[in-house]
Amino acid sequence: MTSVRRIYPWLPLLQRPCTQSCQRAAPPPRSLLHTPHHAAALTSFKPQWLRASPPTLQSRAFALSACRFKRTDSFNSGQQTGFTEDEEEEEQDGDFIEDSEVEELFQEQAPEGIAGGQHRVFIVQPDVKWGRKKQHLTTAELMMAEAVGLVNTLDNWRVVDTVVLSTKTPEKKRIFGKGNFQFLTEKIRQTSGITAVFVNVERLSPLSERELEEAWGVKVFDRYSVVLHIFRCNARTKEAKLQISLAEIPLLRSRLKNEISNMDQQGGGARYIGGSGETLFEVQQRLLKEREMKICSALEKLRRKRHLLRSQRTHREFPVVSVLGYTNCGKTTLIKALTGDSGLQPRNQLFATLDVTVHAGQLPSRMTVLYVDTIGFLSQLPHQLIDSFSATMEDIKHSDLLIHVRDISHPETVNQKVNVLNILKNLEIPERLMSSMVEVHNKTDLVDSYQSAEPSALPISALEERGLDELKKAVEEEIVKSTGKHIFDLKVDLSTPQLSWLYKEATVRDVQVNADDGSAVVKVIISNAAYGRYKKLFTGR
Repeated sequence: MTSVRRIYPWLPLLQRPCTQSCQRAAPPPRSLLHTPHHAAALTSFKPQWLRASPPTLQSRAFALSACRFKRTDSFNSGQQTGFTEDEEEEEQDGDFIEDSEVEELFQEQAPEGIAGGQHRVFIVQPDVKWGRKKQHLTTAELMMAEAVGLVNTLDNWRVVDTVVLSTKTPEKKRIFGKGNFQFLTEKIRQTSGITAVFVNVERLSPLSERELEEAWGVKVFDRYSVVLHIFRCNARTKEAKLQISLAEIPLLRSRLKNEISNMDQQGGGARYIGGSGETLFEVQQRLLKEREMKICSALEKLRRKRHLLRSQRTHREFPVVSVLGYTNCGKTTLIKALTGDSGLQPRNQLFATLDVTVHAGQLPSRMTVLYVDTIGFLSQLPHQLIDSFSATMEDIKHSDLLIHVRDISHPETVNQKVNVLNILKNLEIPERLMSSMVEVHNKTDLVDSYQSAEPSALPISALEERGLDELKKAVEEEIVKSTGKHIFDLKVDLSTPQLSWLYKEATVRDVQVNADDGSAVVKVIISNAAYGRYKKLFTGR
């Protein structure tokens, strides 16, 4: 009976989601299990009380987000005009994954113990005293504070108690030595109302997770699973949900190993299903692999769509500025201040932004730039989680400029900077972007008499809109360098369309009119391509 209870959460993974797209693309519906023997064996494997249909999952409705370019300049009147481009235009090939199928994958796949419900959490912070896993730029107390912040981000989770415990053996199954582990176990058992323990390490092995759950009698989470749950709660778009579903596959695999290991001890894990030659473990591994391939295929189509959108932006010659930084450093607040976009609603929580959004703003020269709001970074995240969001991170690589926003009021601001730079290095961001990156020290309003120790950094307060003029000037200088644009003084004949053409195709900084001969000297920022077109049209060269 125990083995049956343990395997029940995996049963939805053994059934193909029944969606319109599946019915249209597939032959007559059948189970993902290859033969009738598989399905029959699974049915016989469940007792009568489990043979009823699984409860219907409640799916929240969601809309596909549009990538909006809100243009705030008007060439002639100074009034605001706008245009939008929808990232989610209909697929031309007709085989793109359906919204309902994404939602079903997303809701159905949630790892057991994470999705939904409330948790009263006991947080354990290992304090590694020496060795390669010792943290040199932070302390165990500061890491605990961040762990508390992660839990408090979740609406239905509450921290009951915390403990920082030293260890010399963080790589061992139980993380702590015998004495500290016994002390910790007694403390957890004596604390009433605990439903989960959060061990603030990057990733627990399946064996460690099982041993700790058996010792403490409650669900055990690591940093990977808690962050994934925060992502899951904040996901709104199709791309975010697919990327989270992909990131959850390793978690599901490790938990599958735990379940099968428990069944092996009871003699049921290696059982063959219906004479097919596959064990239950092999069937479930294959189904997870099929699901992973399906998600990767859908993400590849989204990646191609992003590439098309980037090509359209390049054709229109809009410079792209990616705003990045540690989670909750104030990126969205800064973009709102730079663009005046009232539709942006910054939230004071970790990972409030999971999707790339694009917002148009103006530089001092009236040049229009596109600010890209990116997902926040976090320390001690497994590479699988970063890899899962590679489609989103690609936008950073294709920018013309990066702005690194730092929360200068945070006690771990130096450690956060190191983590951000390490992640950018792992993402293989081009050297031209790393060397030209503008560093911004945000939240100076929270620091008394702030003086930057880094001369190249720009102190600002995005909330109070201080220091933004200096930032815009710095962005403009770097954009002119990185995009190969030129600043020219061009003499134009006001009786021709030259001036209106320049307003449309370049950035006009100043116009000095000479009424005597009906001409003007126009200071413009113009790209090589646009300047070539100008000469061909108006000078015959």
